Amino acid sequence: MIELRDVSKIYQIGDERVRALDHVNLHVHPHEFVSVIGPSGSGKSTLMNIIGCLDVADAGQYLLDGMPIEAYSENDLAQVRNKKIGFVFQSFNLIPKLSAEENVELPLIYQGVKRGERQARVKEALERVGLENRAKHLPTELSGGQQQRVAIARALVTRPSLILADEPTGNLDSHTSQEIMDMFKEMHEQGNTIVLITHDNDIAKQARRVIHILDGRLTEVNL
Repeated sequence: MIELRDVSKIYQIGDERVRALDHVNLHVHPHEFVSVIGPSGSGKSTLMNIIGCLDVADAGQYLLDGMPIEAYSENDLAQVRNKKIGFVFQSFNLIPKLSAEENVELPLIYQGVKRGERQARVKEALERVGLENRAKHLPTELSGGQQQRVAIARALVTRPSLILADEPTGNLDSHTSQEIMDMFKEMHEQGNTIVLITHDNDIAKQARRVIHILDGRLTEVNL
């Protein structure tokens, strides 16, 4: 599924060169649930951006489903993101003027899926996260937990092979955070591959495998 081979990423910040990822090697198998934990500035967001094809490595090789991503054009990367990867972000990233079902539908519109199939898949995705009765509501009419459920439904609706979650509980209270984590566990049990980025140890340890990152290096891997 995911294989990083000696991957490095360097940013130029003023006169300083910052090595965000330092010769990282990582293998995530299909249907795994993996968390990546580290403090701010550890490199975990850079790692997620490269895995999610939002950025490319400066050195090393990234294979996604056996394909060498580092050689892809921007258009190719966009196609991979749209078809293979579902994203869940801390800030939900919902469009305020669109209803829950319209937000979930957007990725399918970009894929060119026909209207009838779009409607069926949106309904299925909202039912899967328990929000079928909130389909017509705007994000402002939903709680934080409900907005994150809409974001999860949007990630699932394209039936991706990989779910990437970047601090998905960061804006939620502890009770709602656990509800969202229970949902990720259920998604994993149903066959989804999940990589979850967090700074919270209580959240990280709920995954099946916990990877620690510090100063751009994977410092410990618990299997």
